[in-house]
Amino acid sequence: MGAVGGTIWHGIKGARNSPRGERLTGSLAAIKARAPVLGGNFGVWGGMFSSFDCAVKGVRGKEDSWNAIISGFLTGGCLAVRGGPKAALGGAIGCGILLGVFEGIGVLLNRAFSDMNKPVQPMIPEAPPQTAAIA
Repeated sequence: MGAVGGTIWHGIKGARNSPRGERLTGSLAAIKARAPVLGGNFGVWGGMFSSFDCAVKGVRGKEDSWNAIISGFLTGGCLAVRGGPKAALGGAIGCGILLGVFEGIGVLLNRAFSDMNKPVQPMIPEAPPQTAAIA
């Protein structure tokens, strides 16, 4: 997913930054140079997030939206730790908020569309009134 997104992003960026007659060549050069890097970064982020997600599930013992938010916080902090404590805290908060928004939207969409799938009790027709038999 990161490589595909990187190909699209850097292809457009390379074409825009190239002279008029060299747009295709510039686009391909930018794709070859930068798309694999973006794909690799995406893979590292995904692998680290999955590892933290499994660890948080094991520690907390439950599976809910907070696991993804905590995992995003830890992933953002670990990826930014080379920039120092201030950068690590900023990265952690940023990723935690981003995953919180993703999870919140997922919960809202789930609630909005779950009403359609609720089981409905079938309607039971009323019995016709019994008439007394005259004998």
